[in-house]
Amino acid sequence: MSRTVAIVGRPNVGKSALFNRLAGKKIAIVHDRPGVTRDRIQAECRLGSAPFAIFDTGGIGADVDADFTEQVRTEVDIAMATSDVIAFVVDGQDGLTPLDEDLARVLRRAKKPMILVVNKIDHAKHGGFAAEFTKLGIERIVTTSAEHNHGIGMLVENIEELLPPAPEPGSSPAPPRALRIAIVGRPNVGKSSLTNAILGDDRTLVSPISGTTRDAVDIVYQRGDRHYVLVDTAGIRARGKVNDSIEVFSVMRAEGSIKRADLCCLVIDATAGITAQDKKIAGIIQEAKRPCIVAVNKWDLIKDRTEDKDALKGVLEEITRDLFFLPYAPILLVSAKTGASLTRLFKAIEKVEAGSKRHIGTGVLNRLLAAAFTNQPAAIRSGKRFKAIYATMPESRSDSPIPLPEVVIFCNNPKYLDDHYRRYIEARIREEEPYTGVPVMLRLRGREERGRDKR
Repeated sequence: MSRTVAIVGRPNVGKSALFNRLAGKKIAIVHDRPGVTRDRIQAECRLGSAPFAIFDTGGIGADVDADFTEQVRTEVDIAMATSDVIAFVVDGQDGLTPLDEDLARVLRRAKKPMILVVNKIDHAKHGGFAAEFTKLGIERIVTTSAEHNHGIGMLVENIEELLPPAPEPGSSPAPPRALRIAIVGRPNVGKSSLTNAILGDDRTLVSPISGTTRDAVDIVYQRGDRHYVLVDTAGIRARGKVNDSIEVFSVMRAEGSIKRADLCCLVIDATAGITAQDKKIAGIIQEAKRPCIVAVNKWDLIKDRTEDKDALKGVLEEITRDLFFLPYAPILLVSAKTGASLTRLFKAIEKVEAGSKRHIGTGVLNRLLAAAFTNQPAAIRSGKRFKAIYATMPESRSDSPIPLPEVVIFCNNPKYLDDHYRRYIEARIREEEPYTGVPVMLRLRGREERGRDKR
């Protein structure tokens, strides 16, 4: 059953701050510059008796960002059409403006239950500021201070009175754990276009202007009987090129999205090849030890340039070469514009998920490692050589749909294992089980040294 609330209003009235309060965490970027929020951002509010969904929308009107005004208005229209309740936010300190009055007339056309939220009532002396907003003719008026967490409980109570009743506990089975996919990449490689192609609508803003997506936008998506959360992130720029405070927050949010994702979809622009910043983002994914798929977007443009199969193969080989340090990530050729290979993308995700759960038995694991050490012993470091005594693969206790395979190696001393030999061991493990798309975690447990190590 739908239980959703759209938060709408003109720019800079505190919609994103209110959204964060209701969500219980900082999701939307809050800044005193009007027009920061451009996309619909969804989260769950659990402050009431039962959870409900909330949408933060781009500020409409005032033309604060001429390049995006029409698209932002469309986003708000969609949010209103798909919500059960509208929270119309105004700025109590600014007072009633002509734009507020215009928006009130537009919102009434939605014929949805509405709450007028007079925000920025930060002090008791501001209490009278709400009086002039009665001219709008909206029956329910709640005063809040999102910044100071005042009036939020009263707002939630009013919202719950207008929402459809929540399902009875146990009346329906709990939905399966959604697989969280972070769609990441540098600016303007087509991340939002790819998200829209997957969804089949214009859920996120798409523009040829770099840096369109400022928030990490969580989008609930169901494909067949499987649930996903698509996280469309801001383009990650080189640190030296980030000269705007909002962009800094956006980049930090995108990097945080990588760390909390079940799987990262790294989007590459096929027409530009692998850039230094692509490698940087791939490195962030690798350091975060996240499962990954590489989506080479705009492949249709490459095919338009040539039909020479050898030339196309050469482009793909160059991309594979340049991402050598992310060898476990499968590379898919896609086109957000034409929708080509999107089915293959989700089949690859399913393959990554299924493969991550494969288990190597203790006997098989120890035999393959013994053979690896015999064929290529580790290098001697400080007069010592790394030696494995025993290895095992414990069952994963992760709640992620894509658990990372973990191999525990009991050894003489972990410090004797260098990165080169670690990669060699991982390669031998992948010969037994490829673990496509996921990093293999090696956990080393050294024995306590008593006296000289005679090994």
